[in-house]
Amino acid sequence: MDTINTYLVAVARSLRLTDDELARIRTSIGNLQAKLDNCFGDDLIKHFQFGSSTRDTILPRRVDDESDIDYMVVFKNDDDYKPQTLLNQLRRFVESKYTRSEIYQSHPTIVLELSHIKFELVPAVMPYVYNDCYHIPAPSSGFMDWILTEPMKLKSLIDDANARYNWQIKRLIRLLKYWNVMNGKVYSSYQIEQYIGQLVFFNCSMLEDYFYHAVKWLPEDGLPQYKKDKVQRLKGKVEEIRKDYYDNGYKYLAMRDLEKLLPRV
Repeated sequence: MDTINTYLVAVARSLRLTDDELARIRTSIGNLQAKLDNCFGDDLIKHFQFGSSTRDTILPRRVDDESDIDYMVVFKNDDDYKPQTLLNQLRRFVESKYTRSEIYQSHPTIVLELSHIKFELVPAVMPYVYNDCYHIPAPSSGFMDWILTEPMKLKSLIDDANARYNWQIKRLIRLLKYWNVMNGKVYSSYQIEQYIGQLVFFNCSMLEDYFYHAVKWLPEDGLPQYKKDKVQRLKGKVEEIRKDYYDNGYKYLAMRDLEKLLPRV
């Protein structure tokens, strides 16, 4: 019979992309890169993948149908175009190169949805002072102005935390993102990763230790009541599972409840 830790490790492992999924994504990225270079040529400074897919925290689409690949396209922008102009250029690009795919604008991105993965293409320009920072469209301005972003900053945070805490952080993030999806996305994926990346863990060695600690301190401030209720139910259930398993000897009941909370994938 599984222990709590072996069960969590198995579920976290199953939430990684398969080799086949990774291979198909790499092929799609290679095709996208070639088409961008062919279409825009010297009008681009660079383009690159970022986001959860580069942090090994992305969930497979069989678990989260909104999983996507974030991809930044950095324009020279010699004519000082406003963000919506570059968004329009990206939209025309994907409409001409991916005629059978679903394409739409969402927030500061152009979404390209293929059969096996979804790309979010983000137009960007270089700021005057460059330090791994870029300007991307600001949704709050109606895409008329730019906002500064550091697309690789969270990756550094997660990688550092993962190395510092026994290589358990990325597993933990996938588990919490899985619970989050099953509960109507109480948090954004970014919020979960930022929270875990900044959390301090004491006396944790196994994945279950990290899981208990992270759930116990899940933030509730600013959440509407119906989301707070979901977080509080999670905290209560995890504490009940822990007590049943270790204090009361009801291991079967504890494992049964854990499998309901985070079903096998």
